[in-house]
Parts: sequence; C-alpha cells; structure tokens
Amino acid sequence: MNLEFSEDQKFVQHTARDFLAKNAGLDVCRKVLESPQATYDAALWKGVAEMGWLGAVVPESLGGAGLGYLELVLIAEEVGRALAPIPFSSSVYLATEALLLAGSAEQKKRWLPRLAAGEAIGCFALAEGAGDLEPTALATRFAGGRLTGEKLPVIDGEAAGVAVVVAQGERGTALALVDLSAPGVTRSGVESFDASRSLARISFRDAPAEALGAPGEGAALVDKLLDRAAVMMGFEQIGGAERAFDETREFALGRYAFGRPIASFQVIKHRLADLYAKIEIARSNGYYAAWALSSGSDELPLAAAGFRAAASDAFEAASQDMIQIHGGVGFTWEYDCHLFYRRAKWLSAALGTPTAWREKLIQRIEKRGAA
Repeated sequence: MNLEFSEDQKFVQHTARDFLAKNAGLDVCRKVLESPQATYDAALWKGVAEMGWLGAVVPESLGGAGLGYLELVLIAEEVGRALAPIPFSSSVYLATEALLLAGSAEQKKRWLPRLAAGEAIGCFALAEGAGDLEPTALATRFAGGRLTGEKLPVIDGEAAGVAVVVAQGERGTALALVDLSAPGVTRSGVESFDASRSLARISFRDAPAEALGAPGEGAALVDKLLDRAAVMMGFEQIGGAERAFDETREFALGRYAFGRPIASFQVIKHRLADLYAKIEIARSNGYYAAWALSSGSDELPLAAAGFRAAASDAFEAASQDMIQIHGGVGFTWEYDCHLFYRRAKWLSAALGTPTAWREKLIQRIEKRGAA
C-alpha cells in the first residue's frame, strides 16, 4: 500500500498554498471575525470557485473539476492552514457530497453545477440544540414533500442557498433537500465561538422539500456522509495545527529571555517535540483515512473515526500550546493565537465532539470483533 501522494497531487497542494498565502492572510480571517455583518469573505469565495476547488470531485459533465478525494483533502489542508473564512466545509464536504452520494440525476444536474461554480452555497442541518449530534432522535418532520421543524445551530446557514436537512421521515431518518429561498423557511444568525465561521437557526414551517436518497436509508446515509466529511475536515484541522505549530516555533526562536531564545529551554523544546509528534501521528491516521476514502475501502468507518479524534486533539493542543508559549501576549486580541484557538474549538465540534467519535470508533471495533 503506497500512502505517498503523487507529484501531480503535491502540485495541487502547492498551488493551493500559494493562492491562499496571497489572498487569504490572517487579516482576511480577522476582517470577517470583527465584522458584525459578514458571514464569510465573498472575494475569497469567488477566487476559490475560480480555482475549481468547490467542484474538485464533481464530474466535469456537471461543471466540476473531475479530480479525486486525494486532491481534495490536500486542498482542505491548505484551507485549514490559512484559517480561510469561507463556507468550504459545509458546501463541499457535506452538501455537495450528499448530492454525489444520494442525489437523483435531476437533483445533481440542478444543484451540482451551481455549487461547483460557487453560485450557490450548501449547508447541512442535523443538530437541534446542544449536545452530540444524534440523527435518530429528531423533532423535525418530513412527509409528503413538506418539512416542519427547527435546526440549531446550522453551520453557514445564513449564507447558504440550499440545505440538506436530516429529519424524521415516514420510514425513519430521512434526508431532505431544501431550497432556502422557498416559502416556509426563516433563518437568523446565532452567535458563534468563531465568528469567522457563522452559525444560524433555520426554521421550517411546511416548507417544500425533496427526498434525498432512497426511503428507509437515511440513517445509513447520514453515517456515511459524516464519515466522509470527517476525513476531509480532519485534513483541514491538520493544516491549522501545522500552521499553529510553525508560528509558535518561529516565535520561540525569536523571543529571548536571560540572553537566549526561549526555544532553547528544555521545557519549551520538549513541549514542541510532543506537539510535533501529536500532529504527525494524526497526519498518519489521515493518510490512511484518505486512502480508504479515495479507494472506497470498507476500512473507511474505522479510519474516519480514528482520524477525526486524532486531528481534533492535534489542532486543539497546537492552539492551546500556541497561547501558552507566547506567554502574556498570547492572550491578547492583537496577536493571532486566539484565531487558531477559536477555529480549533469550532472545527472540533462541527461534526460531533472528539469524545463522540471515539465512542463511534469503540463501537465499530467491537462490532467488527463480534462479526
């Protein structure tokens, strides 16, 4: 099994890094964070769409780039490294992926070209309040082509034009595809821990909706979708963790105390070494998960759960150590440490907590052992 990326795939990553370094500095993230109106950076979103990233795995016949998941995860890593304030994960990992997995030919033809071009933004509405995501205990109802209920919080729900909604259908858990400009849909912003990535409350009152996927397969489809999104978002977390580590290391090399760089102190060296190891272990898990995703392997559920937990731990640890090693200035608004900490916490909770993913991993291992 060769887990190394090809030269062409590495070129895609380098191109993404160069583009984002030029167009998505931390000042762009800060601008959205500090704006009371902005939910994402529209100029950056337009640029990302023009680069073809939004349709990376969408077939060319439907307006996409026709690349593969290995290219997409490398792009996701660079999006995470830049702390890009755009609805990339919601639209690409979740809404687009849901359509690719379960959309009808007509649904794909109607929405995928628009999503790939950035003309429409997609979101995924599962949660109905605080707590770990539980798709089998839902108050939102979908029947007869109509949707009623409330979803909170919905990531990027304010900016989205189409939503994939998890609801209780006539034959169990169901997925509904909803045009958010339709009658019966109302939404409002919700305060987010990371205001550079927005959250919303979306209410549906007898709103028109279409079934996504076959009846009775909703629960399995949600699990499959979350596993796939976990791999892509995990690479976004790895990118953020690596950037936090790099900036922390540079700061420690340039900050002097008692006539020498603080990076030369044993306590700092050991802390950075432990952090580097945590990131690289998560990356190793990620390479395995990316292989499972791209090859359609039966290993994906185990690989995704393990990677999601490891990537969340790595980014959270990197952002926390970043603040600590920066010392007093690490807690100030002027320094960028809080941007990484906010994004780490936000991503960690976006698809369910690391604890929930560890529990999934345990259950899946036990199920395999029993089989």
